[in-house]
Amino acid sequence: MEYKEIKRIKSNPTLKGMAVVIPDVIYSTANGVELKMQIIKPWANGDDDHARYPLIVFVQGSAWTFPDVYYQLPQLSQFAREGYVVATLTHRNSLEGHPFPAFLEDVKTGIRFLRSNADKYQIDPDRVGIWGTSSGGNTALLVGLTEDDPRYKTKEYEEYSDTVKVVVDCFGPTDMNDIVDKIELIPDDMRSIFEGLRGENTKENIERLMEINPVNHIQDGKSYPPFLILQGDDDELVHYSQSELMYHKLLEAGVETSMICVEGAPHEGSFWSDELLGLIKEFLDKKLKNIEC
Repeated sequence: MEYKEIKRIKSNPTLKGMAVVIPDVIYSTANGVELKMQIIKPWANGDDDHARYPLIVFVQGSAWTFPDVYYQLPQLSQFAREGYVVATLTHRNSLEGHPFPAFLEDVKTGIRFLRSNADKYQIDPDRVGIWGTSSGGNTALLVGLTEDDPRYKTKEYEEYSDTVKVVVDCFGPTDMNDIVDKIELIPDDMRSIFEGLRGENTKENIERLMEINPVNHIQDGKSYPPFLILQGDDDELVHYSQSELMYHKLLEAGVETSMICVEGAPHEGSFWSDELLGLIKEFLDKKLKNIEC
């Protein structure tokens, strides 16, 4: 019998283009809550063990409760296969007695933890970016606008910085001043979220919660990282005008900012596409991966 010729290909001794998941990395227990992150990184071998990769810190939207760190793992793995370390992390849940700024403190702690373990996870600590969706997009904006701000810095890994080189925000709320000031008028399905973010109903807590609005942090003449803002114009949860407002405010303050409108896209769902992920990667490659530090 004549057999079909066997196809032969070369082996991949450096494991180029492959990725590995490091699950359930605990980065904080200081506040009585075990906080974890999932890390995806290039699956290096041999000489590549000494390589250092840019880091993307990803914050999944959760209405400031407890992020599902697995939701975007399939998409984030693509970035790890193409030369990034990606960490998607949890933070404290506002519905469990952890008002603002707990979630922001936690994400900043996660960034500092990763910098403190840069050698272990092959991270270039000078090339760190943040990307978030919905409440995670709000968090990403706040991180980019409040770098090393002592108001949001805990004692954990305090010798390290929480600064970032780039910010990617997907449909994050940017101006909730009216909501924060009138929590009692919010519909029942959302009121508990903002009550949790506020904590006890005091004037001091309401004033502090105003800091959840990224637009309140923009200062003329201050140096900020580049921002990429993305939102669908048919978003039923966060109005498209929220992103437009942030885009305009940043540009007016002289901040390098780009915005992409996804036509007809809702909150999550069909917002996502290969084209959109490609545009995010193009931005990250230019502003994070290929920069000289």
